[in-house]
Amino acid sequence: MIGTRTLTGLVLVAGALALSPLATAHAATAHAATGNAAHADTAAVTAETSAAKNWGVYYAPGRKAKAYGTIWAAPKNDPSEPTSLVKVRGKVVDRTLKGNGCGWAVFRVSYGDGKGGVPNTLRTFTTCKYGKAKDIAFDFKNVYQVELKVCSEPKAAKPSLNCLYAGSWKSLYVYFK
Repeated sequence: MIGTRTLTGLVLVAGALALSPLATAHAATAHAATGNAAHADTAAVTAETSAAKNWGVYYAPGRKAKAYGTIWAAPKNDPSEPTSLVKVRGKVVDRTLKGNGCGWAVFRVSYGDGKGGVPNTLRTFTTCKYGKAKDIAFDFKNVYQVELKVCSEPKAAKPSLNCLYAGSWKSLYVYFK
């Protein structure tokens, strides 16, 4: 009785996996077992990371600024290594009606420095014109993580400490996914 239930459960799980979107990756793995490993690995990795992914719309507190766009990470074979290249594209929009408010999109990029360290750096994009979107575009090599924070603040040369340290960063890319 217990053996029959176990077997039935395994058959149901196998059927669900065969119908899932991951079936392509599983088929590639099965193909690798039959002898064409290089093609299967490439197909599985390409299926996972070939297209740019929407990172959605993020707002500053009070919805006084917003940022939206896409992120693309180069395919890789080893999930413990950083990706060789990340491309971020998008827009930041100021939504403050009064005063001298500006919309900020601040990206924190953690990267491998080649010496075993993982420092991070900031990429900032700002616009101070109500309703006018400013383009966001940058590429970065050897990336472990990309995070985003959207703020609305007065015009300045760089984002304030409040913008950088209050609230939480939104993770857009993490190397081990």
